[in-house]
Amino acid sequence: MWLESKKIVIVGGTTGMGLSAALAFVREGAQVVVVGRNPDSCNEAEKQLDGNGLAMSGDASDPQTAPKAIALCQQIFGGFDGLYHVAGGSGRRSGDGPLHELTLDGWNFTANLNLTSLMLSNQAAVRAFRAQGGGGSILNMGSVLGSRPSPAYFATHAYAAMKSAVIGFTKSVAAYYASDNIRVNVLAPALVETPMAQRATQDDTIVAFAKTKQPLDGGRIGQPDDLDGAAVYFMSDYSAFTTGQILTVDGGWSVSEGQI
Repeated sequence: MWLESKKIVIVGGTTGMGLSAALAFVREGAQVVVVGRNPDSCNEAEKQLDGNGLAMSGDASDPQTAPKAIALCQQIFGGFDGLYHVAGGSGRRSGDGPLHELTLDGWNFTANLNLTSLMLSNQAAVRAFRAQGGGGSILNMGSVLGSRPSPAYFATHAYAAMKSAVIGFTKSVAAYYASDNIRVNVLAPALVETPMAQRATQDDTIVAFAKTKQPLDGGRIGQPDDLDGAAVYFMSDYSAFTTGQILTVDGGWSVSEGQI
């Protein structure tokens, strides 16, 4: 079991990719604390974790949320070995979009949702790891759009900027804390079927585009469990000599033109 005795906090772990990872971590022997904004999702997630995890309701952009989740993990499970930050999302409905249409409110909302929340959780994790001694692993959720834009269907320039910033932030933090045995890496998916992606996954034109842009496995939209193996690796001791890396799990997006 790759994660036997590991104690992991997942910020944004009650739905989609975060919940799928939580269930995979438990199957590999971990105990988890998952954090989500929706109390109903928290309750449902905790039921699925079947005694091997706890769910905590909280906003990832609140400076108190990550420290509380980590403290809960330490108190209930007796330690803290890894943080997986999945929380984030589109700011399209709040004013993100092409630069000439992007509003300042949309920019600030998207920054808070995708970058500030991640900084806060990473900061809390680093502080906890240093206090404990012995290091730990942080995995941050990026996006293929942080390095491989798709102008026709995914023109949200604030979101792309924040996901690109996740890479720079992660590399800088990884370099600084490597001597503390704190590993920090990025997992960057393409289009995955999650609640956030409904606009795209319910649009026949975008679905047809995705089949050619993500040609692996017959050409399809990704599923949350497509990322589970990579997440397990980064939370495990098998990644003990890996830090500051970006693993793109994208079905071929990065190397395909995408035609419809």
